[in-house]
Order: sequence, then structure tokens, then C-alpha cells
Amino acid sequence: MKIVAFYYTQTGQGLDILRSVCRPLAEAGHELVYVEIVPETNYPYPWSSDAFFQAFPESRQAIPCPVQIPDLSDAADAGLVIIGYQTWFLSPSIPVTGFFRDARIRSFLRDKPVVTINGCRNMWIMAQAKVREHITSNGGRPTGHIVLQDRYSNLVSVITIIRWLMGGRKEKSGLFPAAGVSPEDTAHAAVFGQTIAEALAASDFSTLQETLMQNGAVCYKPSIAFIEKTGHRIFGIWSSWILKKGAYGAPERSFRLKLFKYYLFAVLFLVSPVGLLFFYLAYPFRRKAIRKDRRKQCSAD
Repeated sequence: MKIVAFYYTQTGQGLDILRSVCRPLAEAGHELVYVEIVPETNYPYPWSSDAFFQAFPESRQAIPCPVQIPDLSDAADAGLVIIGYQTWFLSPSIPVTGFFRDARIRSFLRDKPVVTINGCRNMWIMAQAKVREHITSNGGRPTGHIVLQDRYSNLVSVITIIRWLMGGRKEKSGLFPAAGVSPEDTAHAAVFGQTIAEALAASDFSTLQETLMQNGAVCYKPSIAFIEKTGHRIFGIWSSWILKKGAYGAPERSFRLKLFKYYLFAVLFLVSPVGLLFFYLAYPFRRKAIRKDRRKQCSAD
């Protein structure tokens, strides 16, 4: 079977994960076609602080950027689509939003089963919900989703991801671990590719997500989900307020972006620990809702 694997990456981590998942599929004899999602204007890596926060309003409000899409006529008969993406500000990255909004992609995804792979820090729920919405609105069939994330604590991973994205330093140094998805987890992702290969061999995707989950494809952390959902709502207010001062790159919005930056760091290091305390105090009264949310977030559709 022909399988098309779309991906966007700045650091290369996303492609490493995607290749690990796809390796068993190639070994099973399937034809893999890798297609990079390339924005017409590249986003910088490493990021400057100003450039990083400039991307916030458009990420949260799902405002796309133009992307380059190659001719896909040779892949029209693909039996499976895999999409590797990442989370920006609790939402899909801007180039991935641009990918889903492109008319050629909207046509290409119609009636095709789609597996998504998110390589992220630790917050993926709201981004996955939006990606699932994009797939279904384009006529595709969400069939499975895989999440690889940083295993260190929330505050530690904040520091290491900032050091990586703005300083280009991924490796371990001093008291801090290496940033991002570990090499061990990236290598382990091949297990998910084997699971997908078995589903293809059986021509049956009905239990794919369940089997992926048995192999650890998604780790749902209720405390992190609580913080993420709260942050996503607040980010919506901030991003709308900033966009009133202009579109991407407008100098008139620089002051509001600086206010958001200060707010974000204050929330991460001062408010979020209090929010976690509140979550754990309320946990005994929310077990049923948490179990329901876990089932929802860990399902394919």
C-alpha cells in the first residue's frame, strides 16, 4: 500500500519520530512517500523572543500561513495518510493550520484514513482536538493518534524547551536534562508503526487506536489537562485582544505581546503550582468527569 507521511518540523525532532513510526511500515513492504510542509515564509529556529511570541495570536486563533504543497497526483491512490505535527501555544503550529486549509489538501484527505503523531512538550489535548476537527471537516477519517512528549515535570520542561527553542541547546547541561522527546521514546515509537502495519495487513482499523493505547501511544495526565484547558481559554482572550492591534508582524501590537510574555511566565512559575494544588484538592469530586475526558482524549475520533 502507498502511505503518504506529511510533516512539519523546525528542529528535526518531528521527522525523527515520524521515520521511527514509519520504519516497520517500510519493512512490511509498503511504499512510503514523505512530504514536508514548508511555509512560504519560514519561521526562525532558534527563535528570538520577539519572533516566538509574535506567533502566539495566529497560533491560538488558527490563522494559517501560506504553505508550499507539491503535486500529489502520484499519491492520490494512497491508502493511509500519516501527519506529524507539533503544538504551538496549545494549538497546532501555524504551518500545520495552513496545510489543513490548503484546497489541495482538503481534496486529498477526502475519504482517507488518517493517523496523527504529535511530538510535544506535555500539552497536546487542545491541539489534537483542532487537528481532528480539520481532518473531519476535510472529509478524512481520524483513525489513530500518537503523542510523544517530554517526560520531565512541567516546570523543568518549560526551562529546557525555552533553552532549546531560543538558544538552540537541546542537550543535557548542569542540573537540567535534555529537552524534548527522549531518544529512547523516539526509538520506541517503531512499536506504533508495527501496530499500524498489522492493521493494514488485516484491512481493519476499527481497533487500531485501542491497540495503540495498549502500547502506550497516548499518556493522559489529568492535572496537565486541567492546566491546559484553562490556559487555552485564557489564551483565546489574550490572542483576540492582541489581534485588535494588527496582523502578524504589526509593530502596533508589540506592547500587548510583551504584556502577554510577562503574564505567561508569571502563570507558569507562580500561578500554575497553585492551580495544581486546587486540582488535587478537587480531584475526589471530579473522578467521573476525568475518566470520561480520558476516554474522549485517548480515542481516535
